[in-house]
Amino acid sequence: MILQALNDYYLRRQRSSNPKDRLPAFGLEEKEIPFVIEIDANGRLVNLVDTRTMEGKKKTGRRFLVPQGVKRASGIAANLLWDTAEYVLGVDTKGKPERVAKQKAAFRARVDTLPNSALQDAGIRAMLAFLDGIDFKQLETLPAWSDILATNPVMTFRLQGDVELVCQRPSVVAATSLTTDDAAADGICLVSGNAAAIERLHPAIRGVWDAQTSGANIVSFNLDAFNSYGKAQGANAPLGKPAVFAYTTALNHLLARDSRQRIQVGDASTVFWAEEEHDLETALPDLFGEPRKDDPNRGTDALKVLYQSVQSGKFLHGKSDTLFHVLGLAPNAARIAIRFWETAPAHELARRIARHFDDIKIARAPHEPEHLSLFRLLTGLAVQGKADNIPPNLGGEVMRAILEGSPYPAPLLNLAVQRCRAEQKPTYARAAAIKASLNRLIRRINSTVSSPDKEFQTMLDPTNTNPAYRLGRLFATLEKTQEEASPSLNATIRDRYYGAASSTPVAVFTTLLRLKNHHLGKLHKGRAVQMERLIGEIMNGLDDFPRILALPDQGRFALGYYHQRQAFFTKPDDTTTDNQGESK
Repeated sequence: MILQALNDYYLRRQRSSNPKDRLPAFGLEEKEIPFVIEIDANGRLVNLVDTRTMEGKKKTGRRFLVPQGVKRASGIAANLLWDTAEYVLGVDTKGKPERVAKQKAAFRARVDTLPNSALQDAGIRAMLAFLDGIDFKQLETLPAWSDILATNPVMTFRLQGDVELVCQRPSVVAATSLTTDDAAADGICLVSGNAAAIERLHPAIRGVWDAQTSGANIVSFNLDAFNSYGKAQGANAPLGKPAVFAYTTALNHLLARDSRQRIQVGDASTVFWAEEEHDLETALPDLFGEPRKDDPNRGTDALKVLYQSVQSGKFLHGKSDTLFHVLGLAPNAARIAIRFWETAPAHELARRIARHFDDIKIARAPHEPEHLSLFRLLTGLAVQGKADNIPPNLGGEVMRAILEGSPYPAPLLNLAVQRCRAEQKPTYARAAAIKASLNRLIRRINSTVSSPDKEFQTMLDPTNTNPAYRLGRLFATLEKTQEEASPSLNATIRDRYYGAASSTPVAVFTTLLRLKNHHLGKLHKGRAVQMERLIGEIMNGLDDFPRILALPDQGRFALGYYHQRQAFFTKPDDTTTDNQGESK
């Protein structure tokens, strides 16, 4: 199903009326090539063109359309008309001169396999003349030579006066296309259902975060234990060469560094596409990813458009019933693991995504973003707020829950509560995660009982009688009383007692309530009466302090504390959370 959907996406892009939107034709691929060797008709070096430009702190080479590369691991196998400096020039960059000599010979021999029509091309003849008489003394005078020795970059050739590369010259393209699939059919392709030449080794998939830099595979049989019925390698999952090229080209395009159809969710590299051009294809990065610094409102704007589409059932581009695919990939040694795979009509997927943002919506400070991206939500739960500390499977499982509309994974609530206790403070992201997790659990339980529980609201809910929620409100009120009584304090009861109050209330609240009388005595009479009345309202119905709070109740405690703190810093005339002040 996944490979068929990727194959269909490739065919869709090939049918595009805009040539720039088309993916490479069969037997070709887009490759980043940092250096182009420019030669004259006699094979003499004219220039070494550095195609690299600065992107952030890194130099990135220009991408060119070239013959598809070969699959290699430790062996020697040359690409056609392009390769690394070791293969093209025969320069030893790793202290292995004998191996480099074989690599250079393999590159030269690969060119010789071209049909005679291509060998007679002026560009090919000039390139062969250059290879047969490389002037290393001239190369060593070039400014970029030190970079070449240090990085062993990918290189190719261009004839002086041409715009295209040698491998892109019409006669060369015509000749190389004749050799891309000349094998006889020897099986039935699982994707097309037709007889086809079965691909033995599938091209590598690149761009999956933390996978091997040389690429990894979705379909791979590299040990006898994985084979069956005496078949080896690709014959165990028979896919025709055209289908293999299509799915790998499509997936590499979706995973590309500049792709607008991928996001990184924890360790899951997530890509998405539709069966036809659709708004959601480019909206998901804005909804789930971090907005760019030069356009901080991008996520908020995308969220507004999403809500409008859900309410109206219409999209600017694409139909509401267009099938939409989301694929989550994670590294697994030389293979790629499928973390999740979801296919749904666009309107249904949009509704589930909108429900996620409804669930995590919570009162916030003015400086905090209205749009809480998935990246910020997860890093808010990680140790030191670092993405590297997000638990490996959490991002993918959260995304799966969003796409399926199912309860969030239990570790989301556990981690949010643990970070609140460890740092003695519920934050915007942690409170949002707790509210969303609890509400989805409540929603599932409510579907099976006759007396449904009340879901937690975005703002403070004085009518919520849950003991743990009220204890959180009470703790926030006692802390506020202490802050107003002693404004110069560097630490409050939260810094000392939050962990114990949220897990073993009976051991703490008796002491805190005794201390509050001392704090109330320092306030002016009107404020003291106001705070004492609020404490009484919160404690109304609290018959006793629980001995222990289970983890879900610790989440309710954190939510009650957070809501009450936000309410203290909300102006009386505010009607929305957008104008609330900062929680301290």
